[in-house]
Amino acid sequence: MAALLPFIPLLLSYLLLLPSASLVAASCSSETFSKNRFYTTCNDLPHLSSSLHFTYDSTNGTLSLAFVSTPASSSGWVAWAINPTGTGMIGSQALIAFKQPSGSMGVKTYSISGYAIKESAISYKTSDLSAEYGSDGKIQMFANVVVGKGMTTLNQVWQVGGSVTNGVPDVHAMKSDNTASMGKLDLVNGVSTGSSGAAPSNHKKNVHGILNAVSWGILIPLGAIIARYVRVFEVADPAWFYMHVSCQLAGYAIGVAGWATGLNLGKESKGITYTTHRTIGIAIFALATLQLFALFLRPNKDHKFRFYWNIYHHMVGYSVIILGAINIFRGLTILQSEDKWRTAYIAVICVLVGIAIILEAITWMVVLKRRRGSKKTYSNGHNVQQPFGV
Repeated sequence: MAALLPFIPLLLSYLLLLPSASLVAASCSSETFSKNRFYTTCNDLPHLSSSLHFTYDSTNGTLSLAFVSTPASSSGWVAWAINPTGTGMIGSQALIAFKQPSGSMGVKTYSISGYAIKESAISYKTSDLSAEYGSDGKIQMFANVVVGKGMTTLNQVWQVGGSVTNGVPDVHAMKSDNTASMGKLDLVNGVSTGSSGAAPSNHKKNVHGILNAVSWGILIPLGAIIARYVRVFEVADPAWFYMHVSCQLAGYAIGVAGWATGLNLGKESKGITYTTHRTIGIAIFALATLQLFALFLRPNKDHKFRFYWNIYHHMVGYSVIILGAINIFRGLTILQSEDKWRTAYIAVICVLVGIAIILEAITWMVVLKRRRGSKKTYSNGHNVQQPFGV
């Protein structure tokens, strides 16, 4: 008996772990359904705290299922879909459950071709569509889907959303769990697998955001401030020009890196397209590249085309700054970042604007003082004011 004493703590630890292990294993099997519904298999899905319960009849190719998940809000929706052509959302044949305008729960079918979804028939025959809202906040969605005889695996997609407008489910969140909620469903072995690397990590998204915020949001505007205000001081000539060019080149280089990471994120996010954000990003890159090459075509100060080059240079430069700020805010919205990051960027903009206002006032004082000093009086009986320049 004494020989067993060293093993007693280990045995107690094992016994204490048994209840928690059984709870984990039984999380989906503990789910109960009305009308004596029973399913031979249940899987806890790896994202969005969802589970799938199903029975597959290979003789007639029918999949009887119950999808259980908690919507993002009490007025939200849950969805389960099969994608016969890919692994993501686009192309999926979806069943979406939400509270209907009448107040009762219902299930609608949607063939997903983009974010602007519309109720439509799907490529699978369905029957017995229904849904129930539980007291625990979960929605149980039931359906029979004819997937075809001899089918062994399916590409499944599942999702939850927070609101419904005029009977149409609104766009879901874009957090990592939402973008990764896809995988394989093995009908024969009764196993669900989640996506492996299908959704880009938050780290990559953050790197993309930081690079673009620093380049288009800070360095490029700072370079414009240097060009407009520092050049007024004679002592800063020609240093202001090299400071301006260095700032813009650094901003462009970092911006290209941010643009490249954005393209990579687009490739990894199959079926997810942020059209406006992408279009603005391409426009910024194109204009900034045009601005860079225009530097090599910069006429001399006394050239007759210098005036027109300056107009072009200013218009393109300010367009890049404005579009950059707009796209940074759009990116923050897409990332659903915490308010502190949006506040931080607004603070940066306020600081840059504040610096510009102060320098604008100082610049005008310098210019006016220079103009007064350029007035000369000639004692030939007339006071003549000579032309002046900045």
